[in-house]
Amino acid sequence: MVVEGDDARALARAVGHIPGTALPGESGNVGLAGHRDTFFRALKNIRLGDDILVTTPRGSYRYSVVSSAVVGPDDTRVLDASRSSSITLVTCYPFHFIGSAPKRFIVHANIVRS
Repeated sequence: MVVEGDDARALARAVGHIPGTALPGESGNVGLAGHRDTFFRALKNIRLGDDILVTTPRGSYRYSVVSSAVVGPDDTRVLDASRSSSITLVTCYPFHFIGSAPKRFIVHANIVRS
């Protein structure tokens, strides 16, 4: 489940759509944030070429992972707009860190056109 917003309340309930980013199926970069120890726990196993499927009331959208990276918490360029349809998943890093993690794990994927 995805809710609008990326504040503590939203992320306690679901993955959060980062305000100001595109919506799934639109041109641009969809930004989604989630906690590494709940909804985005499986990201530690994600690989290049893996699919990310997002289903909304308007349709289903498949994205293919093209990169992953570890960045600082203030590195917002990963959410920059794009001309094509893409998605960026953001979670804290390292995955097994106790407490407030010092970095962010980023997964970027491009939409797959049928």
